[in-house]
Amino acid sequence: MNADLSAKCAPAEERGSWGSSVGFILAAAGSAVGLGNIWGFPMQVGKGGGAIFVLLYLVCVFVICFPILIAELAIGRAAARGPIAAFQTLRPRTPWWVVGALGVLAGVGILSFYAVIAGWTLAYVWYAATGAAGSDPGGFFGAFVKDGSKNVWLSFAVLVITAGIIIGGVRQGIEKASKIMMPALFILLVLLGLRALTLPGAAQGLAYYVKPDFSGITNIAVINAALGQAFFSLSLGMGAMLTYGSYLSKKTAVVKSAAWVAGLDTLVALLAGFIIFPAGFSLAGFNPAEGGPGLIFAVLPGLFSSMPGGALFGAAFFVLLTLAALTSAISLLEVPVAALVDRGWCRRKSVILLTLFVTVLAVPSALSQGASPALSKLPVFGMDFLTLMATVWNNWALPIGGLLIAIFAGWVWGADNVIAELEAEGNPFPFARAWSFLIKYVCPLAILFIIVMTARGMFGG
Repeated sequence: MNADLSAKCAPAEERGSWGSSVGFILAAAGSAVGLGNIWGFPMQVGKGGGAIFVLLYLVCVFVICFPILIAELAIGRAAARGPIAAFQTLRPRTPWWVVGALGVLAGVGILSFYAVIAGWTLAYVWYAATGAAGSDPGGFFGAFVKDGSKNVWLSFAVLVITAGIIIGGVRQGIEKASKIMMPALFILLVLLGLRALTLPGAAQGLAYYVKPDFSGITNIAVINAALGQAFFSLSLGMGAMLTYGSYLSKKTAVVKSAAWVAGLDTLVALLAGFIIFPAGFSLAGFNPAEGGPGLIFAVLPGLFSSMPGGALFGAAFFVLLTLAALTSAISLLEVPVAALVDRGWCRRKSVILLTLFVTVLAVPSALSQGASPALSKLPVFGMDFLTLMATVWNNWALPIGGLLIAIFAGWVWGADNVIAELEAEGNPFPFARAWSFLIKYVCPLAILFIIVMTARGMFGG
């Protein structure tokens, strides 16, 4: 099959390129923006003590994560290849291609459970609009996730939508969809934020969110959480930004574009907080440290149903979540697709085969929320299959990948080569020396800190 596909397709013809800098920025920001911005960030803000976490998060984004984002884009553009081929091109006949392979596996692994959660958001657009959750949204959600066949079909629907966009290619598929979905996402964020600020109790939630308590600024656990959230929020370490960078023209000002991507991703997270906290504090018994599915699917629907125009507000909120999920799902699938296209496979057949493969891989996660007792609590790990997948790929694969990319950019390929790539065609890189110091020393040490703290949290000590 591989030979047949190779005979019909040439990688140069199949890879494509961005039609404009704006298209790239929106697509890359869409890759970074995901469900973690909408529920992960507010949850970490709640656990981290409110506004002080927001301040630490902003520092981590621009001091630690932004330099790695620049490095990924530079590696991708220099090689004009996806994750595996990029390392083979820049450092041939060395084991560094394994870093790219880890990114490809992470893209597939994350998408397999991410599609399940995205399927929930898709279904809840209808449930919120019709008030189907009723007076017991927690019980309704519990019954919903136990419906295995429904969850499998919803996951498949998300993957089909994602595949349909990617089959169109870089310009006609990913870029065109991003130009529609990202502005729509920002419009919904602003409208929902304005509505949330008019709710009773909104002032208390707003104060919690924007007035920092500086006594927590030296809390190691909060610093680690802020660094981890910033790292994962920008889709670093899994080859997505590297892949998107491989479609860039040499004329593109990468550093400026990367600043826009980081800024837009951060803006989405901040705007999400202006929805969650004012809306949440208007609900009696709201716990700002509660997050994830419990907050989004069990608490907020009850809040929506109790407010004037709540059905419309709730439906719009889940449309927002679905858009965020889809923009990330596109990049997750594009990573392995690019790897196959680089090997001579046709884009269409690559997308179809990978979509079917990820669908099969998603089934255990879809059944692990109560439909299958065996998958709901795995005997060795003591957690459900979906949580296991999230732990393996989010908590371990991504930081390890990010660490190795920082080392590769700073020491193996070399910071000077990265800077030369970024300054091609006369593009400016005004803080090149600072970037070189950060990518060589600060970024690796910061990611090692994440890995060590994650290990301590899981294994004790």
